[in-house]
Amino acid sequence: MLTKVELEEFRNKLLDRRVQIEKNLKGTALELDGMRELELNDEGDHAAAAAETVVDSAILVQQRKELNEIELALDKIKNNTFGICEMCEEPIGKARLEVKNFARYCITCREINEKEAN
Repeated sequence: MLTKVELEEFRNKLLDRRVQIEKNLKGTALELDGMRELELNDEGDHAAAAAETVVDSAILVQQRKELNEIELALDKIKNNTFGICEMCEEPIGKARLEVKNFARYCITCREINEKEAN
């Protein structure tokens, strides 16, 4: 089990990451708005802007997904279920949580989950 100090460290990391993602999302949204207002002179400009928008959109989707995972992890800290695998209910190793602060599964269950998803 994680100590109170460790839980607080994870909570702070999650909160810091949440702030960073929210800044990223806000910045990307402002950039996309700005691009809509640009005067594009030719088809090449349009193609470049469209390609950039697709990449930005994919990043936004990924960041929103991570933000949801962070919110879930913060709720788990509140409910004293953080660091417990959602499948087998065994503790998730601290090393795994260090790499992925919002991990929902232990390594074994994550592998099972990924195989089932494919």
